[in-house]
Amino acid sequence: MNWVALKMLTGDRTKYFGIVFGVSFAALLMAQQSAIFCGLMRNTTSQIRDIQGADLWVMDKNVQFIDDVKPLSENDLYRVRGVPGVKWAVRLYKGLGRARLTDGNFQQVIILGLDNATLVGAPPPWRVLHGSVEDLRRPDAVFIDEFGWRYLFGDEPFVPGAKTLELNDRRAVIVGVCECSPTFQTFPILYCTYSQALQFIPQERKTLSFVLAKAEDGVSPQEVGQRIEAQTGHKALTDDAFVWTTIGYYLKRTGIPINFGITVALGFVVGCAIAGQTFYLFTIENLKQFGALKAMGVGNLRLVGMILLQAAVVGVIGYGIGVGGAALFGYVFERVVKTAPPAFYFPWQILALTAVAVAVIVTAAALVSMRRVLFLEAGVVFR
Repeated sequence: MNWVALKMLTGDRTKYFGIVFGVSFAALLMAQQSAIFCGLMRNTTSQIRDIQGADLWVMDKNVQFIDDVKPLSENDLYRVRGVPGVKWAVRLYKGLGRARLTDGNFQQVIILGLDNATLVGAPPPWRVLHGSVEDLRRPDAVFIDEFGWRYLFGDEPFVPGAKTLELNDRRAVIVGVCECSPTFQTFPILYCTYSQALQFIPQERKTLSFVLAKAEDGVSPQEVGQRIEAQTGHKALTDDAFVWTTIGYYLKRTGIPINFGITVALGFVVGCAIAGQTFYLFTIENLKQFGALKAMGVGNLRLVGMILLQAAVVGVIGYGIGVGGAALFGYVFERVVKTAPPAFYFPWQILALTAVAVAVIVTAAALVSMRRVLFLEAGVVFR
């Protein structure tokens, strides 16, 4: 009977390919748009994930996300260091600067000022493409991210110290290139020491953006964070907590989730409409075959199994083509776009949710046509 069901499914190639196309298009649209959405959300937290080495981020209690910098005073650093359970705490500057290029144009850049003594938060060795992190201790030295180098200088080969920028009437010498995660703002990223960063920005009374703290061995970061909050009145978050705080801000305060949600929902509706209509027409045209099977003694339960088998075959093929096309889109997109970091992230959760959506689509399409088969009279084949 399974062979008969598959033969009926592929008998009319036009309708068969039409059903597969509908399901494939729905899977492609849902998976691709979900991956772009996840990529955008992931980009908002890139610098939280890139700055490693500390357990806690200490910030003003009103900070809502990573780019919502509310400066702290230098005394706050020493207050954090005095909290029981804190192994060490260092400064971190994060802000925007305006760099003047050699041709006279200006470009917004993200400046990350690392602790002078420890360089906590610097790119790890395997992400340094040119130069050495220790070069940041040189006067006026900065590292630039790979996408920022391509954006500002194109395909020019890197030569240590050959390229300079001007920030706040100060010279910034590019001594290295590093690999950084794509950011939401897509501005070039400059790494430098904390004292150097203060020279690259207009003078302000408070310049300390965050305090990076490490918990002592045997004490959980969450517990130390609670102590810091109780003793200083500031917010102390782990990497994961800060990531979800930032994502939560963009989910609540921007229209990104609604826009992508509408597109994903549209893909689901289109898939249901195309697959449902085509599957229904396919069943109507095969009513005589189903009637013949009933006349031969095949029960309704077996006929329902045949229809569900047909739906499952269409769903598996359509799902494979759809998510494969979405993955191919991301693969090509990441290699074609060289001057701007792509926002495309394809976790396994997207595959699972797309599979559930496709299963709902093909099941709904099968249910639409199943009623005609269940109430079909066997004698229709003899008319």
